[in-house]
Amino acid sequence: MKPPRENIYFVDGLPVPETPQPGEKPAPWRQTRVIGKARPRVDAYERVSGTAVYPSDVILPKMLYGAILRCPHPHAKVRRVDLTAATRLPGVHAAISGDSLKVNPEWEYRTFGGPTVKSLLFDPHCRHEGEVVAAVAAETPYLARDALAGIQVDYDVLPFVTDEQQALAPDAPVIHGDSNRVGPPQVYQRGDVAKGFGEADVVLTETYHTACELHTPMELHGCVAEWDGDRLTIWESTQGVFAVQSGVAKALGLPLSKVRIIGRYMGGGFGSKLVAGKYTVIAAILARQIGRPVKLVLSREETYLAVGNRPPNHMALKAGVKKDGRLTALDFTGTGSGGAYPAGGTSLLDWQVRDLYTCPNVRCETTDVYIHAGPARPFRAPGHPQGSWALEQMMDALAHAIKMDPVQLRLKNIPAFSQARDGQPPYTTTGFAACLQEGAKAFDWQQARLKPARGKADEVWLRGVGMAGASWFLGAGFGPATVVLRVFADGSVNLNMGAADIGTGTKTVMAMVVAEELGIKSDMIQIEHADTGSTQFSGPSGGSKTVPTDAPAARAAAVAVKRQLLAMAAVQLEEKAKRLTIRDGRIHSTGASDKAVGIAELKELKRQGVIVGVGQKGPRPEGKVVVPFAAQFCEVAVNRHTGELKIVRFLGANDSGRVMSRLTYDNQVYGGITMGIGFGTTEKRYLDHGQTGKLVNRNWHDYKLPTALDVPVDMTSLPIEMPDDQANIVGAKGLGEPVTIPTAAAIANAVFHATGIRVTTTPINPVQLSRLLAQHRKKE
Repeated sequence: MKPPRENIYFVDGLPVPETPQPGEKPAPWRQTRVIGKARPRVDAYERVSGTAVYPSDVILPKMLYGAILRCPHPHAKVRRVDLTAATRLPGVHAAISGDSLKVNPEWEYRTFGGPTVKSLLFDPHCRHEGEVVAAVAAETPYLARDALAGIQVDYDVLPFVTDEQQALAPDAPVIHGDSNRVGPPQVYQRGDVAKGFGEADVVLTETYHTACELHTPMELHGCVAEWDGDRLTIWESTQGVFAVQSGVAKALGLPLSKVRIIGRYMGGGFGSKLVAGKYTVIAAILARQIGRPVKLVLSREETYLAVGNRPPNHMALKAGVKKDGRLTALDFTGTGSGGAYPAGGTSLLDWQVRDLYTCPNVRCETTDVYIHAGPARPFRAPGHPQGSWALEQMMDALAHAIKMDPVQLRLKNIPAFSQARDGQPPYTTTGFAACLQEGAKAFDWQQARLKPARGKADEVWLRGVGMAGASWFLGAGFGPATVVLRVFADGSVNLNMGAADIGTGTKTVMAMVVAEELGIKSDMIQIEHADTGSTQFSGPSGGSKTVPTDAPAARAAAVAVKRQLLAMAAVQLEEKAKRLTIRDGRIHSTGASDKAVGIAELKELKRQGVIVGVGQKGPRPEGKVVVPFAAQFCEVAVNRHTGELKIVRFLGANDSGRVMSRLTYDNQVYGGITMGIGFGTTEKRYLDHGQTGKLVNRNWHDYKLPTALDVPVDMTSLPIEMPDDQANIVGAKGLGEPVTIPTAAAIANAVFHATGIRVTTTPINPVQLSRLLAQHRKKE
């Protein structure tokens, strides 16, 4: 006799044993009616009409405005801060510094796999331009800025080093301890590279450099802080409300339960808004001291100094290949700097070299260095675009050397498992070959390659095509996530989740997941999200983890309420639950009978008033690894006289598992390519290395972001849809990171095809190209 099943649902006091058990993994979706379609965003009207309230829009009664005084030197010690003149200005309510506070909160800098360095909120030892020195709160933003001008600071100005190569010199000023090395060199090795180079028919060596790319999202970093007794509420522009809650509570010594963070809308982050900033804690301190709400939003110039960057990197790569296209050895060295604190100057820099292509002999060595510059922060696919810049240009050079098509060379070296991870686990799915093949076909790669690239001597514009491949090391998401669904008596649904919608359409995707599973329309779903006081836990939205982490939790919650709805309908229709399905808001029998009942007509639902389903992200697949892949193809035109570069067209082919929302999917692809165009062709942090050590291009005029004129009108998104049912219960893998990783390298390879010039330093701008073209003409 079988033991009784647990968790049997009871309706009107009667058990419903046919109901599927809680915890059972739902069957993969096959035919979908909502998932994969191009649906408008659920908050589209609010965003385009201006009614969406971003943190920078929040205005509270009696609110004051904060501002921060920052160190103007790359290296200095604060001897004295005099706040007297600032506090005497009419309309100024508070001025604070490290000396004026009873407790100057501790501040920590840490990076993945690296050391932790302890500092202070107001650290008297300023190790980069833009370090926090003092802060004020006043009646208007203008008064606050005027008050900063009244603060008198005496500095001991110290020697500085702002170049990561010079920082390793024996006589360089030391940032921390007795060395500018963040730690010992990180070494990875498999096989025997010397043996591999001995077996190669062709061996090439090249050096590469990628410039520092600065975070500068559309919405400025900032928050509004308000106290109610001993409870603190902060409206923050953030990618993760719970991460900010944790950081603020730790800095102020508060229980988590007394810190509420709200972040329902955010105007871009890309990794720079994953945690609390110093400005967040400063706003809270000012608000508590004055007893009034304080809004503190950084200026654009401040963001260039203090909210992070993609580190600059110097790289050298030696590669060996057989004539048949098989890689025999890769030897990579890289240095980089995350700035004045441990911030991942070389994090994941070598991952593409380690793992993207089959190669038995690989050695990588990376060295992270301190310099007197603003700390880095995660920046869309940390380390990967820089490593791709080196590896994918080298792959192109190897193909040229052995007279093989670049796509074919890559196809010769497609791995079936992750070579760089312990145990070399197989991939759950791998669509890399399909990305290359289908992408090349859709781009008409063979025909484009046959066109005369460099043209006649009297032609002004040289045309060429290039491509590059990529993977992102995280595809299954990470961290816990919980979603709670409530179905009301009228059939409408409340979706409660902690995930932030960082502009990628998270709310839309989650609503589509629930609509698909429950057989209802998306407009029946009301969403609560990103509020530590009222929503469920989820980690920050970053690293392409939101859909593969939170969507499975949303589906699991939908399955839980669906199970209850079917149980109720089974009793009411006198039918077995396993023979029922939900479609268009009605529960139908799949048997011979035509029995049906609307969700809103369920008697038991009306009696209960609401039913609740809780879903959580499941575990990662054991013994396997989930990885998204990408391949990009582009066509460029180069003016042989001026060095002007036009990007004519771009195609991105991506294996990111199931396409959840085609509209947001395509927008991610276009946005990632656009960001990669900036990294490859326009963006660069300029520091005055010799005279002042200061940042000289700290605004949108001097720091060249790509505009509509720099981005091709002809951009194509080509999903290689391979639902990954082993990855999670929605079959999706990450997308946001892989769409930007190979872009810059693809452009560089196209420039080589057009001009015969290998550009190894970013950005590929007219200044650099015109110089290289002139040098090339002298050699001809």
